[in-house]
Amino acid sequence: MTTIRQDDLIDSVADALQFISYYHPQDFIQALNQAYEKEANPAAKDAMAQILINSRMCAQGHRPICQDTGIVTVKLKVGMNVQWDADMSVTDMVNEGVRRAYQFSDNVLRASILEDPDGARKNTGDNTPAVIHYEIVPGDTVEVYVAAKGGGSEAKSKFAMLNPSDSVVDWVLDMVPKMGAGWCPPGMLGIGVGGTAEKAMLLAKESLLDPIDIQELQERGASSRAEELRLELYDKVNKLGIGAQGLGGLTTVLDVKVKDYPTHAANKAVAIIPNCAATRHTHFTLDGSGPARQTPPKLEDWPEITREAGGNTRRVNLDEVTREDVLGWQPGETLLLNGKMLTGRDAAHKKMVDILAKGESLPVDLAGRFIYYVGPVDPVREEVVGPAGPTTATRMDKFTRTMLEQTGLLGMIGKAERGPAAIEAIRDNKAVYLMAVGGAAYLVAQAIKDAKVVAFPELGMEAIYEFEVEDMPVTVAVDSQGESVHNTGPLVWKAKIEEGVV
Repeated sequence: MTTIRQDDLIDSVADALQFISYYHPQDFIQALNQAYEKEANPAAKDAMAQILINSRMCAQGHRPICQDTGIVTVKLKVGMNVQWDADMSVTDMVNEGVRRAYQFSDNVLRASILEDPDGARKNTGDNTPAVIHYEIVPGDTVEVYVAAKGGGSEAKSKFAMLNPSDSVVDWVLDMVPKMGAGWCPPGMLGIGVGGTAEKAMLLAKESLLDPIDIQELQERGASSRAEELRLELYDKVNKLGIGAQGLGGLTTVLDVKVKDYPTHAANKAVAIIPNCAATRHTHFTLDGSGPARQTPPKLEDWPEITREAGGNTRRVNLDEVTREDVLGWQPGETLLLNGKMLTGRDAAHKKMVDILAKGESLPVDLAGRFIYYVGPVDPVREEVVGPAGPTTATRMDKFTRTMLEQTGLLGMIGKAERGPAAIEAIRDNKAVYLMAVGGAAYLVAQAIKDAKVVAFPELGMEAIYEFEVEDMPVTVAVDSQGESVHNTGPLVWKAKIEEGVV
């Protein structure tokens, strides 16, 4: 009989969450570096370079890989011979570990969890509660799996109840392009097949806890239908040409994981859950001897990458840029932004649109300015702002026409593609949409030299800030004519892959 003390579980969960906030799993770094080395599309290669550089910086600085520090999922395999020396429930212990991790003063993590999800959507302030799953197993230990999943990738999850004769491969290949780039490829796809609706989703999520090992599987060959699906989907998804950040390229997924479960004769439940470039997970075992501690990787395990500026890089002064200047920016062009920009994401856009609908003036003038879709992490020590990578831009699509036509906004900066309605609004107003790399939040933050809240302070991380930036790298994703690199890039690279020219 093993006795697990309350503080041992709390401390172990807190330590694990801090650890995964700034250390990528080494299998991910190795796989991403291999993809970087073989990438033929310069834009996709640069995106992967930024992710790798960001990862090394976070490992050195012990600051979050991504500004979205995730919703916490914890799975516990509790041995049947375990006793607890505790006055809290196991659920409360886990949540206390989450609370301590996200409020740790040396590395404050962004609290993103909202209660009353279809009502007031009030931030709980400490990123609790976690999503917790239990399994009671033989033994006298407690095995704990901890993950922190970003909202952008979680939002791209897909589920279907297929007919028994339907093809899982065909359905996945239909879904992946519809997922867009908001899940920040290259990453992993977790796929669950069988069981019931909720079981398929759990299988997909659990599969993402496994290490990247597709190359090993390719060498030894498949020994089950699930492994056959992995190999086929890995090959066919990458041949779609979606590429890093959806810019087009050779690598969209670093691995595909498949777990299956027996199902009813009338059903074939299938789920996809992607893991983004901020892959964060670890596990530990409690055996009664004390709290578990994570083992830090060695810094030399990270490749040393230097970004290549290239010949089509343009410096832009945001304080002086005009609509006429924007007309000359080309899709896929790299810009280095300097000067002052505003920030604003979902809650701020909703408030601004509501104010405009009442015929009232906004608290900040947007005319001729750029707005960055971001919810930064709070700063620590000498930082101006914490990690501040972009959030998924399509969530702001429904506000875009109103913002462009009623405020004089010149441009927007975010993550991944824009939808048809937003692209039409951008074209009609001769505006522009710029893309920053998702998964490079700490790197982006280094370009921010000053930050202050200028509106809606009650929204916390969703308040409107004014950032002053220096050489912040972005890509022209939708130009003033409405051409989107997220539409053209994957088509070009899919054709190149099919023709065998890369």
